[in-house]
Order: sequence, then structure tokens, then C-alpha cells
Amino acid sequence: MSVAADVVERLRERLGDAVAVVSDEGAESRLRSRRECVRETLEALLAAGYDLFVDLFAVDYPTRPERFELVYHLAQLTGPARVFVHVGVPEEDAVAPTVTDIIPGANWPEREIFDLFGVRFDGHPDLRRLLMPDDWQGHPLRKDYPTRGTAPLAPIVVE
Repeated sequence: MSVAADVVERLRERLGDAVAVVSDEGAESRLRSRRECVRETLEALLAAGYDLFVDLFAVDYPTRPERFELVYHLAQLTGPARVFVHVGVPEEDAVAPTVTDIIPGANWPEREIFDLFGVRFDGHPDLRRLLMPDDWQGHPLRKDYPTRGTAPLAPIVVE
């Protein structure tokens, strides 16, 4: 049993089925956590030695009840172990708790996900657009976003 699976067993004693092991192969573990328990899950993994925050990214699955999936990627500085924590977020309530107070490096990835997918992070210290202009309409990484753009391109003038 990996460290991540051991952490999940301890969390399940407190949280029931809110956290589960999806896969546990070699030095890589994939966990699923309910969004209301993601902070506690990440805190337990940090305490267990997953001390490097690698990334946070989102995936859009338009046909799923939980359309957006947040994926937190942690690793161990002292070994090859890494863990991915998957958290589903429904479109009609696209809000997840921020983790910036326990993982400061999640600040800009949360802003990027807010900007490009429209998932809000409750409690984020500075949640505003990061890549798109402030007046931009829509979220360009959603799979239903128009791929042809919103306005005709201006001609290129070469002098």
C-alpha cells in the first residue's frame, strides 16, 4: 500500500466515502475527493510527505453531471511518489474551495481555471481574470466555446 492509499484509509475513518483511491500503481496514485473535503485531503497528503505542489488543472466533460474536474498534482521531494487528486464540480454550482492558504502556489492556477473554465474558488484572495481581458465574455477552454471566435479578424497591414 502506498503512502497515498494509507492517507486515504485514515481520511475514510473521518470522512467516510468522501475520499477514494481510483488507482494505485507503482509510485503514482490517483484519488477522488468530494469538493467539500478537498482541503482536508490535501492537508493530509501534505502532512504525509507529499510536500511539492506541482500543478492544478481542469478538464471539461460536458456530458457528465460534474462537468468540470479539478486535478491537484502533488509529489514528494524525497522520492518518486506522486499523487493526483480529482475533484468533480457541477456546472450549475461551479464553485470549489480555495487552497491558496495551505498551498500558496495554487493562487495563479486557480485564477487561470476561473478565467478559462469559469469555476470560482470560494475564499480566493484575488479571484479575477488572469489571461483574458476583464471585459471578455465566456470561458475559452470550455468545450462548448465557439471555435471560430467572436469577431472578424482585422486585416494585416505590412509596410
